[in-house]
Amino acid sequence: MTEVGNGYTGRFAPSPTGPLHFGSLVTAVASYLDARQAGGRWLVRMEDLDPPREQAGAADTILRSLEAHALHWDGEVLYQSQRHDAYSRCLDRLLARRLAYHCQCRRRDIIAMGGVYDGRCRRRTEAFDGATAIRLKVDTGGGEPGPVITFTDLIQGSCSQQLAAAVGDFIIRRKDGLFAYQLAVVVDDIEQGITHIIRGSDLLDSTARQIFLFRLLGQAEPLYGHIAVVVNKRGQKLSKQTGAAALDDSRAGANMGAALRCLNLPPPAELHDAGAAILLQWALQRWRRDGLPAVMATDNPLS
Repeated sequence: MTEVGNGYTGRFAPSPTGPLHFGSLVTAVASYLDARQAGGRWLVRMEDLDPPREQAGAADTILRSLEAHALHWDGEVLYQSQRHDAYSRCLDRLLARRLAYHCQCRRRDIIAMGGVYDGRCRRRTEAFDGATAIRLKVDTGGGEPGPVITFTDLIQGSCSQQLAAAVGDFIIRRKDGLFAYQLAVVVDDIEQGITHIIRGSDLLDSTARQIFLFRLLGQAEPLYGHIAVVVNKRGQKLSKQTGAAALDDSRAGANMGAALRCLNLPPPAELHDAGAAILLQWALQRWRRDGLPAVMATDNPLS
């Protein structure tokens, strides 16, 4: 194992919409093991960009859960709610370069377009009346189809997406004035010098948009690796919306053992009652991206 500071910087970036659940723990463990095995830094970012969806006290609860599970991070926690000036500066640059524009289309308009934004507000000549979103252009508007974003995922392999056909010009600031995830995450990854991102496959569809924005800003994108998300017996992603229970921090060792089993790293019988820190050290010597399962299904991961 190389020394910390070898150039690898990873991160775990939860949203404080509630306490950590088992699916989030699995993602955090994968991200942590990948960074630590490489001798790299592991950062934590709190993606608290959407106050209406956030739960009071959830950010602190998440941090306490990470600590209880021996997932100790480097440096200070970055809070997106304290980063609005950085996002505004980036937005202003994109608008000044005419790479972004205001849009007043509603959700039902997008549905009528077939689900992919067709750029109609890009062609609008009359003044807007009322609040607007801001969208990023994904092509030149000259009849060309726009770029195909191709990348090699560290876990999923070769991936590509034609942005204009798949998503169209996408929102980087919402109509309610809140900054969109796609903008904030890229600005923060640049600020923190993130080189590797291990996260759930539910975010794979966002990756091409983020890579596009990195390149537009003249920055090299990180390497991405998307693990399978943990699903329940109905095939639904474990989440607060599907009734995933909050982690019980008093059972950190059992939680960690279950998370490692999901990652195809079942601890041996002699570590059955081991604490989270010991299990992480055991797993650190055995972590392999190419050993991850294609599906992580569980009825009751902590039983």
